[in-house]
Amino acid sequence: MIDPQRPWLKNYQPGVPADIVMPTDSLVHMVERSVAQASASIALDFFGKTTTYARFGDEIDRAAEGLRRLGVRRGDRVALVMPNCPQHVIAFYAVLRLGAVVVEHNPLYTPRELRHLFESHAARVAICWDVAVEKLRSFPPDLALEHIVAVNLLDEFPAVKRLALRLPLPKIRKMRAALTVRAPGTIAWRKLLTAPPIDPEHPRPGVNDLAAIQYTSGTTGQSKGAMLTHLNLHANALQGEAWMHGAEYRRENFYAILPMFHAFGITLYITYGILKQSRLVIFPRFDVDMVLDAVRRVPPTIFCAVPPIYAATAKRARERNISLKTAKYCISGAMNLPVPIVELWESVSGGLLVEGYGMTEASPVALGNPFYPTRRPGTIGVPFPSTWMKVVDTENVTREVAPGQPGELLLKGPQVFAGYWENPEETERTLLAGGWLRTGDVVTVDADGFTTLIDRLKELIITGGFNVSPSEVENVLRGHEDVTDAAVVGRPSDTGGDDVVAAVCLRPGAILDEDALRRYCRERLTRYKVPKRIVAVDALPKSMLGKVLRKQVRELIAGLL
Repeated sequence: MIDPQRPWLKNYQPGVPADIVMPTDSLVHMVERSVAQASASIALDFFGKTTTYARFGDEIDRAAEGLRRLGVRRGDRVALVMPNCPQHVIAFYAVLRLGAVVVEHNPLYTPRELRHLFESHAARVAICWDVAVEKLRSFPPDLALEHIVAVNLLDEFPAVKRLALRLPLPKIRKMRAALTVRAPGTIAWRKLLTAPPIDPEHPRPGVNDLAAIQYTSGTTGQSKGAMLTHLNLHANALQGEAWMHGAEYRRENFYAILPMFHAFGITLYITYGILKQSRLVIFPRFDVDMVLDAVRRVPPTIFCAVPPIYAATAKRARERNISLKTAKYCISGAMNLPVPIVELWESVSGGLLVEGYGMTEASPVALGNPFYPTRRPGTIGVPFPSTWMKVVDTENVTREVAPGQPGELLLKGPQVFAGYWENPEETERTLLAGGWLRTGDVVTVDADGFTTLIDRLKELIITGGFNVSPSEVENVLRGHEDVTDAAVVGRPSDTGGDDVVAAVCLRPGAILDEDALRRYCRERLTRYKVPKRIVAVDALPKSMLGKVLRKQVRELIAGLL
């Protein structure tokens, strides 16, 4: 077992404490401290339109009161269905201010995907990007929402950009339609903010109260709601603060590129970024030239992303002769970080690019490489402060393996979740006695304590930093009239992570039309879940019990592509 309080690591980074002081209050108290201490500093920056911490706090209080008047009470779930935008950060804290629970959703999900989640958490109020509102309206009567608050991204654009988007040009009209649509029958976000600030005496949540339900494919492939408390999320922000030793209050510019509806984005930006009283430079989606245009205006100091974003940004910065030397803290997560991408990024940036490891059930970060020359590219680093880990036999989790031997990674710490929403069976399978979290990942630990991820017990595919359940994609493929069976696996990509690929068996007489099958999937799945390649096979390799042998499927597909 690896003890985070013992200075056992050789060449470990000086200055990083082995433990953190546990938070004793909620994320609401945390944001209120930041608002009070950094009132004149800029909190949010969206295409150049800025919001100070004072205004940020005022809008949180007004939105909270507006939601209270809509009937939102302590413990209620409130759905957020938005891309990255200032309204997203404000809504997150407004919901928490009431003691209610945030449930994040990808706004690009299909109605089918969203319906499945709403059936689980049963939220009756949603704060939704107006472009995605019709997806929520498609729900059956038993899922009908009491209130939808519609968010118009253009409300937070600088005035000059808003005026430019009114020009009667075909290209401009198309761009505007992609950003906003009319959403009659909803409550406009800006109207919600006309409420007075919430009564300062209105009860705040406690540190152990539920803060968010974050849906994940977890360790089995079925979508489940990970329950994250204020303690979980607040502690993980404090662990991040200890790790980024030297990051300064009110001096850092966070580039909020990763989606805030993802656990990685929540902790990096909404909690840790606000804890540090930083400026969040917010991008609704990743566009390399959009990001580099912002560099000239507000140079990044903290740049967190996934490997493909690092590679694309570094290459384009060289082409445009734009300096990234201000980027001193750079973390990669959610997928494997190839060493060539580390070398490329560090050749253009001003700091180290280190890889971390996490999962939604750990809020999400649990391990990381130190920001120090002794970091180990190709590994996922060492445990975060106050985080325990052990490596156990994959067939017997009560037995630890010998040092250097592969085994399943188990984690314990203040960031480990409280269980799955209304799913005690999966909670019992995932959270072991003593609070140990089964990760489903196979690792080895070297003599210096650095951990290397070598395999996954679970069958999830990680693509672009997102989890894809093979069974979900397989069920969609099997719904096509020409498909009798399907198997979906991940195929390593050049930029880290996996591509989703599929093998299908066709009905007699049918001919594979890969483009048609992909279009069929796009109508039912978010784009990143759609297989990049589909091959036809006579039969799928299966065990004697009829279980698809995914390793053989990967080999079969590799031989056909």
